[in-house]
Amino acid sequence: MAELTFKDLSFENENDRVKVNFLKLFYFYLEKNSLEKIGNYEIGRNSISFSNLSENNARKKFEFLLANAFKNMKNRLNNKNTYYIHSSSNIPLIGTNYFGLVDRGSNIIEVKPITSCNISCIFCSVDEGPKSRRKTDFVVEKDYLVQEFRKIVEFKNSSNIDAHINAQGEPTLYADMVELVRDIMSIKGVKTSSIDTNGLLLTKQYVDELADAGLTRMNLSLHALDPQKANLLAGHPYNLNKVLEIAKYIPKTKMDLIIVPVWMPGYNDDEIPKLAKFANEIGAGKSCPPIGVQNMLNYRFGRNPAKEESFDTFYSKMRELEKEHNIKLIFDKSAFDVEELPELPKPFRKGQTVEAEIVLPGRIGSEMLAVAKERLISVPNCYKEIGEKVKLRIQRTKHNVFLGELLN
Repeated sequence: MAELTFKDLSFENENDRVKVNFLKLFYFYLEKNSLEKIGNYEIGRNSISFSNLSENNARKKFEFLLANAFKNMKNRLNNKNTYYIHSSSNIPLIGTNYFGLVDRGSNIIEVKPITSCNISCIFCSVDEGPKSRRKTDFVVEKDYLVQEFRKIVEFKNSSNIDAHINAQGEPTLYADMVELVRDIMSIKGVKTSSIDTNGLLLTKQYVDELADAGLTRMNLSLHALDPQKANLLAGHPYNLNKVLEIAKYIPKTKMDLIIVPVWMPGYNDDEIPKLAKFANEIGAGKSCPPIGVQNMLNYRFGRNPAKEESFDTFYSKMRELEKEHNIKLIFDKSAFDVEELPELPKPFRKGQTVEAEIVLPGRIGSEMLAVAKERLISVPNCYKEIGEKVKLRIQRTKHNVFLGELLN
C-alpha cells in the first residue's frame, strides 16, 4: 500500500468529488472517478492512500492529477481563480507589483507572497478585499520566494537589508508566514523585517510566533479609534477592540510597532491625534517612530472616495495637528534607516521591442502577464492565450516593474 502525506494539503469527501484544501485559504476538487482510475484509494485529513500501488507509482499518477486540478484552484474568501507560483512554474518573481519581489534601489526589498484581503478599505490603492473588482489572485511558494530573495540580497552585498512584507492585500492570510519570516531572517545580510497588516487576523500566539521567527516590526494599518469610523474606513465589519488589544500586546514582545493610518480628509481628521497619543501610550516606536501618517492618494485602479490632497496640504495639516495637540506626526526618513543601494539590472529599456510568452492572466480587465528574460511583463488590452508568443514594446521599466504594449 502507498500512503502519500502532505503538509499543505488536506482532503475531505464532498459527494462525487474530493475537496482539496491548500494553504488554508485555497481549494480545488478532484473527481472521485479520476482517483478510482489510479486505484483503490482512501483519504485521511492530510493523506491519501492507494492499496494496490507502489509509492513511486502512486505518487507519479497522483501528482499528475494534482497538477491539472491546481489549474482550477479558488480562493475561499472570494471564489476567484487563484494561481500558484512555484519554483517549477517557470514564472519569475520579478517584474510585477502583484506578487513576488520588488527592488526599488535601496536596502528595502519588498516581499509579496499573496493577493487578497479580508476587508475592503474605502481608500485601498489596489482595490482589494470582498468588494474587489480584481479578477484573479496569486499565491507564491514559500521556498521559491526565499530562494529568489536570497539572490537579491547577495547582489546588494549589504549587512543592512530590510525585508518588507507588503502584499497586495492582507499578508497574514498567507499560511506560511511564520516560516517565511524565519527563513528570510536566516539569510546573511538581512537585518530587519516588517509586515503591513490590518491586524484582524492576529492573535497573541501568532504575534509570539512571528516575534520568535525574527520579525522586527509590525506596521499596523489602524485608521480610527472611533468604532463607527473604523467600520466605515474598513468598508467591512471591523473588530476594533480586538485590534486594539493586539496593538497593546505587540510592544511587550521582541517586536516593535508602528501605527500607520491613512489620513482621509473629512473622514478621520480628528482621529489622527488620538491615534498618535494611543501609539505613545502603549509603547509603540521602540526603534522607529510610533506613528507614520500616510496621505491618501488617488490611483487609477484603486478606490478613490475623495480627491487627494497635495503633499504641501498634507504636511501643513499634520503641522497644524502637531501644534494643536502637542504631538509629533512628521518624522524624518532617517528614522527608518533607509539606505540607497544598487538596483537589480534591467534586461529591457523603455521603447525596446521584445519577444515574450503569455503565461498568466493579469488582475485587471483584459490584462495578461508575459515572460521574457526572466522578468514578468504586464500586458494590458491583451486577448492572447496562455502559451502564445507575442511581440511587445516596453513602456515602463521603473524598479524592474514592466509594462508592455502588444504589437501583434
